[in-house]
Amino acid sequence: MKKPQYQFKPPPKRFQPRGLQILFEDRDLIVANKSVGLLTVKNHHEKKRTAHALLTNYVKKGNTRSRNNVFTVHRLDRDTSGVIVFAKSHPVMEFLKAEWSTFSKTYAAVVHGHPPAEHGFITSHLAEDKNYVMHAVDDPKKGKLAKTEYRVISHSDDFSLLEIKLHTGRKNQIRVHMADQGCPVAGDAKYGGEAYDKRNRHIRRLALHAAELIIKHPHTKQKLLFEAEIPDLFETLVNASA
Repeated sequence: MKKPQYQFKPPPKRFQPRGLQILFEDRDLIVANKSVGLLTVKNHHEKKRTAHALLTNYVKKGNTRSRNNVFTVHRLDRDTSGVIVFAKSHPVMEFLKAEWSTFSKTYAAVVHGHPPAEHGFITSHLAEDKNYVMHAVDDPKKGKLAKTEYRVISHSDDFSLLEIKLHTGRKNQIRVHMADQGCPVAGDAKYGGEAYDKRNRHIRRLALHAAELIIKHPHTKQKLLFEAEIPDLFETLVNASA
């Protein structure tokens, strides 16, 4: 598709929340490139340094009495970087959530080894166990349908760089599906990458990045495409083992 026809000048870097690069903002939306290591929303261990908290303070401009706010539409894992969108009102949040399954979500990932084909689809039913780990189940009634499309962009002896499109949005979907193919995401200790990574000490992060998001604007209904540049590390990992 063509690039979106909107004008946006990002604020100076010194005014942007640490760990977030503002990609777009208007009265309805705020879209950012989230850095690795930053939670989307608070948990029991971290309440202040999250994308939601930082952007809330950003739109309030430090004024705690301000009625400006941001609302969570979707989440990225702490160790996944890339495009993330927040709404500036509850109605906009509800619209985006209702339309979310129709939007295009593209990720970049470096995985260990080589998938069984250059292009393919992975489909299974995923469920979460008592340890909060997602896994495929044989009984469809015990899990939720998950469908992932991947395409190999480049590869070396040890790694493959993939373009991945989500056709559903289950928790840890990409990480589980790639591990089930015998190609865990580099840096993913939770889903099978740890044994590989012990041989590759230079892997410092989960090699998963939300590279592109296409949404429909809640008011103009215009399609907007947002991109976050793929980290240099991804190409470095692949090229280093070529």
